[in-house]
Amino acid sequence: MDNLFDIKRKNILITGATGVLGKSIAHYLLGQGASIFLLGRNEQKLEKAKQELTSGSGRVEVILADVTKEQELAQAADKLEGMVGQVDVMINMAGGNVAGAVITPEQTLEDLSPEALDQVMKLNYQGSLLPIKAFLPLLTQGHPVSIINTSSVAANRPLTRVLGYAAAKAGIENLTKWLAVEFAQKYGEFMRVNAIAPGFFLTEQNRNLLMENEQQLSERGKQIISHTPLARFGQPEDLHGAIHWLCSDASRFVTGTVVAVDGGFMAYSGV
Repeated sequence: MDNLFDIKRKNILITGATGVLGKSIAHYLLGQGASIFLLGRNEQKLEKAKQELTSGSGRVEVILADVTKEQELAQAADKLEGMVGQVDVMINMAGGNVAGAVITPEQTLEDLSPEALDQVMKLNYQGSLLPIKAFLPLLTQGHPVSIINTSSVAANRPLTRVLGYAAAKAGIENLTKWLAVEFAQKYGEFMRVNAIAPGFFLTEQNRNLLMENEQQLSERGKQIISHTPLARFGQPEDLHGAIHWLCSDASRFVTGTVVAVDGGFMAYSGV
């Protein structure tokens, strides 16, 4: 019987691949025999990530492009087409927060920056939609394809402070479901679109919010852990299983779904 989880020789494109979670996912998938193509806007970070990944075996290539700029993405798609005939899996990890789209306890809605709100929406929402649009010709070759977007627990449980980020991730979940239907109807059953919704993972962006120092949680960090039944932050490798499943034929009848990887955060009512 075939191994439903086999992803050897799959061509996997990862946007936002130079972050903590993106690099961890890339390293894991490379170890499973996939060919990895890293897309990002910082050439130095991309080359560093490539060097770290190629210490093992397997193919790793880098492609320079800003996920919010269509012209750069079009050039990136041409470059990737010259490398491979098709993309089997696309993982959209690009995203993040913007300070002006956050309302701190000392602020009110009057302090919101419309420009920052537009920026965070563009980075997270268009930063997933535009790459899918640009690489669509490599995804519609009549072969099994899995597109994996990145949502957040903030999409369904709007967290205090992160107004813009929560709204953007809610949009990602809507987009994921819309594209799942659109692509299935236009391209057939082998074109799937899903998302993961990570809980709280320590990254470069949120460490200062969640930790006072290397050992001590901030007040916000304590609140989050107290509402996470597994009572810890996620570790990058905690995402590997869900990502592997969505990349593989084991999830071939799964589309339009958001998979929470959150230690139970969204299941907990607080009592």
